[in-house]
Amino acid sequence: MEESYKYFRRDISWLSFNYRVLLEAEDETLPIFERVKFLSIYSSNLEEFYEIRVAEHRGVIMKKNYADESASEAEATLEAITDEVNRQQREYYRIFHKVLTELNRQNIYFYQNSDPEPFHKDFVKKFFSEEIFPFLAPVMIQKDDVRMFIRDRRLYLVIRMFKREPKENELLPQPYYAMMKIPYAKVPRFIPLPSHDGKFYIMFIDDVIRANLSWVFPGYLIDSAYSIKISRDADIYLEDENKSTIVESLKQKVKKRKIGALSRFVYDPEMPQDFLQYICDAFHISKEDLVAAGRYLNLQDLAKLPNPGSKSLEQHPPVPMNIPYIDEYGSVFKSIKHRDILLCFPYQRFDYLIRFLMEAAFDPKVEEIKITQYRVAEDSAVINALISAARNGKKVTVFVELKARFDEENNMNTAEQMEQAGIRIIYSIPGLKVHAKVALIMRQASSNGSPRKNFAYLSTGNFNEKTAKIYSDMALLTCDKEMIMDVNKVFAMLEGKLQQPTFHYMLVARVNMVNELNAMFAREIQHVKEGRKGRIILKMNGLHDQHMINELYQASESGVDIDLLIRGICCLVPNQPYSANIRVTRIVDMFLEHARIWYFWNDGKEDLFLTSADWMRRNLNRRIETAFPILDPDIKEQFIQILKIQLQDNVKACLIDEHLNNNFKHDDNPVKVRSQLAIYEYLKRKYLL
Repeated sequence: MEESYKYFRRDISWLSFNYRVLLEAEDETLPIFERVKFLSIYSSNLEEFYEIRVAEHRGVIMKKNYADESASEAEATLEAITDEVNRQQREYYRIFHKVLTELNRQNIYFYQNSDPEPFHKDFVKKFFSEEIFPFLAPVMIQKDDVRMFIRDRRLYLVIRMFKREPKENELLPQPYYAMMKIPYAKVPRFIPLPSHDGKFYIMFIDDVIRANLSWVFPGYLIDSAYSIKISRDADIYLEDENKSTIVESLKQKVKKRKIGALSRFVYDPEMPQDFLQYICDAFHISKEDLVAAGRYLNLQDLAKLPNPGSKSLEQHPPVPMNIPYIDEYGSVFKSIKHRDILLCFPYQRFDYLIRFLMEAAFDPKVEEIKITQYRVAEDSAVINALISAARNGKKVTVFVELKARFDEENNMNTAEQMEQAGIRIIYSIPGLKVHAKVALIMRQASSNGSPRKNFAYLSTGNFNEKTAKIYSDMALLTCDKEMIMDVNKVFAMLEGKLQQPTFHYMLVARVNMVNELNAMFAREIQHVKEGRKGRIILKMNGLHDQHMINELYQASESGVDIDLLIRGICCLVPNQPYSANIRVTRIVDMFLEHARIWYFWNDGKEDLFLTSADWMRRNLNRRIETAFPILDPDIKEQFIQILKIQLQDNVKACLIDEHLNNNFKHDDNPVKVRSQLAIYEYLKRKYLL
């Protein structure tokens, strides 16, 4: 049967996810600035998609990099991407204008395609001359002349104009072209104007410049001006990952990221064809690079849109709650000694992790701290706690994954900072990424002869206090001996001290993870064959690995009941004969769904794992990932309830169909379940009442 199995293209599936993000901007039940936020997120996501995924396909076509696809496959994928992105761009600007209409209803007016009102003309002119004009650097564009380099993620205006006094022998006026970068680093993208008659006004800096172009080019008559931007290949390919040279190699590659190959040229579709052709010829831009968008580009900037109105126009997420159980003990260590502790971010305070590390830094019995670093915040409280520990004489080892995309520079800087404080740094493993999120605290034995208590922190998310406010993640604090031994073996692997470890509880990618998952699938299938129940629930961010998809198809064919909670990429095709027992649910809401949970019924024993791993090819084959079982019955029940709540969502959940459509699970049930709010209320009842 495997030969007839179907799979979605990875990138088209991702575009389906990003379109679901865009649909949040159309949700009229949300506060208007929450809708604006999702317009920004969509744009930011798409930018990164072109910098990485589209650039990778172009690299295959140009034979610049190796991939698991042929040049013809890459071309077909790029064509499908272009068609879908063009469709979504039309949808984007339709929704954008709906958002603008709602802003108007709230007495917030965005100037659109129009000159300032008479009562704003003087302000706009003065603001331009004092705040913007000094930073403008227009350049004339001439074909086959020295070309201006177009930076990625920057917004430019291209201008067409005519001399005020043309030459006498000119039959037709000759057009002249110029380009200038919008000085986004010096001036805000959105300019608040003086309020008038109780209304607030905002103007794009683009339009402020457009309204004053005659000041910039005094000898010319301005014909028209349009926005353009480009995206460049931002991925980093390391030919040699020798540990002794990887830091310097990465530094050089990060510097060159800004001058990578072109992956798209975005332009205003109102630009006349001859104007567009001139720009393309001047900058050697091919037809395949063109993406039509709208008048306003770089709309990820909408995240910085000022709110001159009421705070009620913004979304106010639930306030992270305390955990009374820990607070009563006054010590994270003491509370862990009595039982395992579940942390649910951002529903609960991230401070408990910081307190955990700070206790380790100052506890005289703590001898050693080991931790992985994939993405940490700038000016990180986590890093500060580790530095405090080192200065207090603790042996601190940090495994730093330098190849965390777009965090390479921050990770190198924090690694240098930690090294200066006396922390032992272990850098990336050649050919692999370490994506596991684990920490280990090793303590001395007690003087009274009682066994020493070591502690472990195992998580689905990064040690990052900033993303912990917007990413939904789960973590476990434990002193279980067997789990501690397993975590210690993971670090021994990372340190190169252990080549073929065996684990008691944990599943580790490239060691035992895939084999154990295969066994759990086989067990559920066998139970169904014996007339018993088979049930699987998998919550992940991405599902791409063909082997694991085939396992799911075969389990479905055998009668196992399967629910997939997949936020992003899902290459499994539902509603096929071989996937009839599989439902794919996608939830997009105020927090980014990031936790990974695996649930297997196991004839009522209910095996449940938390993990850092998605089922992407890279996670299972080219990364060090960990999954760990939930052993505490009370915590296990909490996870089961959380999964049930998410599957009951009939507000923000969508069912993905065989065409990759996002079909909202809205139903006639008078009880509306918005799972993220419902989980918060569930935890509040559990811990605070």
